Amino acid sequence: MTNLVDEAARAGEASFQATFGRMPDQFALLREHAPAAFAGYGLIRSALMQDRPQAALDLKTKELIFALLDTLAGNRDGAKAHAQAAMARGLTVAELAEGLVQVIMVGGITTWNLVGADVMRACTTRPVEERINRDGNG
Repeated sequence: MTNLVDEAARAGEASFQATFGRMPDQFALLREHAPAAFAGYGLIRSALMQDRPQAALDLKTKELIFALLDTLAGNRDGAKAHAQAAMARGLTVAELAEGLVQVIMVGGITTWNLVGADVMRACTTRPVEERINRDGNG
């Protein structure tokens, strides 16, 4: 069983590396303390996070869906990370805004107040380094 768990855990790690460039801390903690649970999650994630043509949905769409679901669930960090990943794959601000409005329709304005607004800010606010480089000041 250990070989199966190890192989599945490696698949999960590889999936995070491929989509985020790193394994988020909370998942590293899960892997360390509940390796079989992480292995199960890793198998699901590695199967799901395939891009076209191996999958029906492209990764941009999958990342948007995760961002919207995390917003609805109140997971601010996950929502921001997935929204930024979707933007890196070509999602537009207008598409993100429309999706966040759908979340408001399902979860109420509180979803916007608690998470959605932060997700939009994370995807529309230029980093400090970019402002300094472009504008020549801080």
